[in-house]
Amino acid sequence: MTQFALSALAATRALRALFDPTPLQRNEHLSARYGADIWLKREDLTPVRSYKLRGAFTAMRKLRDKDPGASHFVCASAGNHAQGMAFACRHFGVKGTIFMPVTTPQQKIDKTRTFGGDAIEIVLTGDYFDQTLAASQAYCAEAGAHFLAPFDDTDVIEGQASVGVEILDQLGQAPDLVVLPVGGGGLAAGVTGYLRATAPATRFRFVEPLGGASLTAAVAEGAPVTIKQVNSFVDGAAVARIGALPFAALDWVTPEMILRAPEDRICITMLEMLNVEGIVLEPAGALSIDVLPEIADQIRGKTVVCVTSGGNFDFERLPEVKERAQRYSGLKKYFILRMPQRPGALREFLQMLGPEDDIARFEYLKKSARNFGSVLIGIETKEARAFDALTAQLDAAGFSYRDITEDDALAEFLI
Repeated sequence: MTQFALSALAATRALRALFDPTPLQRNEHLSARYGADIWLKREDLTPVRSYKLRGAFTAMRKLRDKDPGASHFVCASAGNHAQGMAFACRHFGVKGTIFMPVTTPQQKIDKTRTFGGDAIEIVLTGDYFDQTLAASQAYCAEAGAHFLAPFDDTDVIEGQASVGVEILDQLGQAPDLVVLPVGGGGLAAGVTGYLRATAPATRFRFVEPLGGASLTAAVAEGAPVTIKQVNSFVDGAAVARIGALPFAALDWVTPEMILRAPEDRICITMLEMLNVEGIVLEPAGALSIDVLPEIADQIRGKTVVCVTSGGNFDFERLPEVKERAQRYSGLKKYFILRMPQRPGALREFLQMLGPEDDIARFEYLKKSARNFGSVLIGIETKEARAFDALTAQLDAAGFSYRDITEDDALAEFLI
C-alpha cells in the first residue's frame, strides 16, 4: 500500500471524531434505468452537506499536530469550503476568519455562521471572488494566520481521499467505475489516489460543468491553465483553474475520461432526483448522475459509484432551475412576435396554440409602430414537438417571429 493510501486511512479514522461515514446507497431507480448496479456516495449528507469538511478538518488537524499553537485560520469561499472550515474551527476551538464576496447570498452567510458560531468572523469584501481571495491572503499574511486552501493543498487532498476509503469499505469490493465531479480537483485527486493504490481494476470518469471545464483545458495543455470565462451556475465546481497539486496527481487522465455537463441539463437531473427520489442536490452534486446517459452503453451490468458531492441548494433558486430545465428539454420557448395591430390578430394567434400549450409570459416590447407591435411571449408545453406545429401555423399565417430561447444575450436582457 502506498504512503498516500496509508495517510488516507489515518485521515478517515480521525474524521470519525466528527461524523460517521456518509451513506453508500444503491439507487433502484437509476439501476433499473441503466441496467447497472448504481450506488450513490451521499456526500450531501455530511454535517455541512458537502465533502469539503473532510479536507478542511484534515488540513487543520495536521497543522495543529505540527504546531499545537496554531489558533487562527483564514480562507476565502462563498460556499461549501467556508462551511467546512467554520465547522472545523468550532470543533478545534480555534479562530477562523472567512472572507466572502459581498454578493454572497445571505442564506450561505447564515449557514456558515451557524456552523462556526463564536469561533468565526465573516468578512464580506469584493464583488468578485478573485478580489475576495486577494484580500484574504493579504490579511492572512498581516495577521500571521494559517491560510486554508480549498483544494490546492496536500493535506486537503488527503482528507478528500477518505471518500474513497469509505466507498471501498462500504461496498465490500472494488467498483467497476467511479464517477467523480471535478472543480478544483481536490476530491478527484484524493479518491483516485487511494483507489488506484488499493483497487487497481477500478476505472474512473470525471465530470465538469460545460462552462467551467478546467480539467479538460489542463489535460489539453499538459498543465493547469486559466479559463477566460466561467459560467458560475454550478458554483461548487465552476473553477477557472484546476489546482496545481490536484492536477499533478491526475496527470494520467486522458480526454476520453472527461465528460462535460451542460448547466441547463444538470437542472433536469436536479429536478428528477428531487421529485422522484426526494434527494436535494446542488448543481455540482448532480454532476456525476447527470452524465450517466452518455456512458449508458459502457456501464450496463457494471457496478458504478456516483459521488454526489453536495446538497447545499437554496430553494429560492428552484424557479431558475425549473426554467433552465424546461428550456433545455424543449418544453419552454421564448419568441419575439411581430403582432399586427388590427382587431382579431391576438385572437388569431391564440387559436394556434395547442390544448397543452400555456402562455407563461406576454409583454409588449414596442407599440409605437402604426401597423405592428413587438411582443415577448413565453410558451410552456408538455411535448417538445408541439412547437413544430405552432411555428408551422405561424409561418402559414404570415406572422413574423424570432425564437430567442438560445440567444443568451437577448434572453439575459429580456427574460
